[in-house]
Amino acid sequence: MNPLDALLTEALPFWEGLAPQEQQLLLDTAVPSTIPKGTITHRADQDCKGIMLVLAGQLRAYILSEEGREVTLYRVQGGDTCVMSSSCLMDAIVFDVLIQAMEDTQVVTLPVTALSALSQRHPEVELFLYKTASDIMWTMQQILFMGMDRRAAIFLWDEYTRQGPVLSMTHEEMARYIGSAREVVTKVLKYFAQEGIVSLRRGKITILDKEKLRQLAG
Repeated sequence: MNPLDALLTEALPFWEGLAPQEQQLLLDTAVPSTIPKGTITHRADQDCKGIMLVLAGQLRAYILSEEGREVTLYRVQGGDTCVMSSSCLMDAIVFDVLIQAMEDTQVVTLPVTALSALSQRHPEVELFLYKTASDIMWTMQQILFMGMDRRAAIFLWDEYTRQGPVLSMTHEEMARYIGSAREVVTKVLKYFAQEGIVSLRRGKITILDKEKLRQLAG
């Protein structure tokens, strides 16, 4: 089994249900690429690409609020799958999701043309796309309607699990990631600092009490 075959077996729950020639079609049409840091790789006015499998690096999927603020929905890292880049295959997706490379990111893209043909023959392909999109929409609802302190705690906990206790990040950057104003984020972080959960320095947030943070993120 070649590395790409192994990756698809792991990432796609419908892979084993495909005929050998259908599996070969995806292998033959898969497009490897490197997305430079900061690049917006998907938005409404661009062509729909297909499912992206992240080999290394990190992608961030986000939406823009009516005020123009960015609200991060989720992040995709090495070994994960990003299906929102194939949103043109899903009629239920009526909002614009933007996908940005947070660092130089290596991906393999399974093109829409191949996926569209497979989804017509295999309902489980379409089911996988809609199930994943449904999970994302549920996450979006939770993010938009939960309290700011919990949103901030969830974000910090996610960053802690990725980076460790010292986060190199400004209040402005954090506000952009969670779709809030810098002043609100500063107020929440000062409260966290008073509670001994974090310490704050210019451009850095240090997690001091991960158990309290985990409970807040709940």
